[in-house]
Amino acid sequence: MIKLAVVYDLAGVVFATFAVLSAGDRANPRRYGNTAFWGLVALSFLAGDRLGNLGNGILVLGLALIAGLGGLGRSDPPTTSPQERQALAQRFGDRLFIPALTLPLVVAFGVLVLKPLQVHGGPLLDPKQATLISLALAAVIATAVGLILLRQPWIAPLQEGRRLMDTVGWAALLPQFLAALGAIFALAGVGDVIGRLVTAWIPMDALPVAVAVYCLGMAAFTLIMGNAFAAFPVMTAGIALPILVHRFGGNPAIVASIGMLSGFCGTLSTPLAANFNLVPAALLDLPDRYAVIKAQIPSAIPLLIANMVLMYVLAFPH
Repeated sequence: MIKLAVVYDLAGVVFATFAVLSAGDRANPRRYGNTAFWGLVALSFLAGDRLGNLGNGILVLGLALIAGLGGLGRSDPPTTSPQERQALAQRFGDRLFIPALTLPLVVAFGVLVLKPLQVHGGPLLDPKQATLISLALAAVIATAVGLILLRQPWIAPLQEGRRLMDTVGWAALLPQFLAALGAIFALAGVGDVIGRLVTAWIPMDALPVAVAVYCLGMAAFTLIMGNAFAAFPVMTAGIALPILVHRFGGNPAIVASIGMLSGFCGTLSTPLAANFNLVPAALLDLPDRYAVIKAQIPSAIPLLIANMVLMYVLAFPH
């Protein structure tokens, strides 16, 4: 059975390749900082389960030290020139979207076809992680399709991936760190505390009120934490499970999925989600560093309202 460990190993190999390529990039004056940073990230994916709590803690401190001391630099590996990219765009036209469209098709194939497939009496893919495994498979296949279609060197995707990761820098790891922080909050019982505070101050006997509190709470906590993955375990443990699911009989899958989407409405509206909202403004050299957030808020507010309506209509028996 193919498990999630295969995805971790694949990610670790990719980051290890970034580290090796960074070490040989003489044009980057901070190449050794990039090498150490991406090398530690690779180590966390490849051997994090064998390092133990202390080892992983030291690894995270090393990442923070490198990033905090300004050890990361931007790279510009030679792949294709702007003129060559323009020529490729004119030559292939809409066919450039084929690799991108390959991703959802392969993921759908993995979930619908490979997930129920049985091999030697057992499932081919881990049923609990079939979507993530399919996504990793889709990324590999889409990359291969792009290489064949555009006839580029095999190293080009890795070099371009390194350039993108070096440009984003430490902010690329924010979702992973904040998801871990959310898990720590959940284990510490923060969700239970929030649940008690909410029920003490807000009457939760009416279903519309409970739905609104959960969705608004997901968005608000995400505004504070910077990522919905950190807010989700806290708000779900404190409000969604005990009140929406157990008390009102809500469908857990629908409640959780729409709740996460409500959290993303907060992601669209906060500068703490630096990798989503501040880095793009810097990459595009926008004069207003908050321009991305200002453009997204008009979409985030009506989307949050729509989420509350959808959860009330779809998640509960009426």
